[in-house]
Amino acid sequence: MKLLLDTCTFLWIAGGGRELPPRVAALYQSPDNEVYLSAASVWEIALKHANGRLPLPVAPQSLIPRERERCGVESLAIDEETALHVGRLPLLHRDPFDRMIVAQAIVHGLAILTPDPLVSQYPARVIW
Repeated sequence: MKLLLDTCTFLWIAGGGRELPPRVAALYQSPDNEVYLSAASVWEIALKHANGRLPLPVAPQSLIPRERERCGVESLAIDEETALHVGRLPLLHRDPFDRMIVAQAIVHGLAILTPDPLVSQYPARVIW
């Protein structure tokens, strides 16, 4: 299965994963699944850390690549098709980072690991 981590899910994994339901932890840890982190999540983490809204133990430039590698998570770039798809999504969720994650999941056939109930209103597969 191809999985896309929501930003909060990635941060919880990086912090030890205690907030994750056992099913979600098993999915992202399974070698049978491909797990991705969106460049939109990286952007969100960097912005929130820079403006003081997201304290981290180390700078995002160190934390994100280190944790992606440790957990076997691949980076997912933002491509043109996905960026255009965001404009076709209904405004159920106003957060631009979450909207991009939804568009990536739809365009690339990924299931999103997120607890966000607004994301589950879109025609993307959500697991939590």
